Amino acid sequence: MWENPRPPRNGMGVAALTLGLAGALLFWTVLGGIVLGLLALIFGIVGFRRGKRGEATNGTLAAVGAVIGALALVGSSAVLVFVVSVVSSGDYSELEDCMQGANTTAQQEQCERDFVDSISP
Repeated sequence: MWENPRPPRNGMGVAALTLGLAGALLFWTVLGGIVLGLLALIFGIVGFRRGKRGEATNGTLAAVGAVIGALALVGSSAVLVFVVSVVSSGDYSELEDCMQGANTTAQQEQCERDFVDSISP
């Protein structure tokens, strides 16, 4: 007789968008942006494929979540590269040396100002 159609499986698309937005908001926390962005990208691809097969009704939502997740992933990667380059530079070791030799708060603040000046373009 009548075959019961399966309800749409929209969970992956919703998860992709939610994780993508969270990753975009937290991209500066590197770990949050990379993990959430990667999960959003994976869930978005799966959700988009489900939409193409007719198993879900929110394929576009899943694609948007995947794109936002990819942007969060790229943003977090850029932040990670910047942080690693600053930490591995000689300027950071100079900051550490200065801070260890600083005896007062004013001297520590001067160390911080010198560091910011050294990495600013």
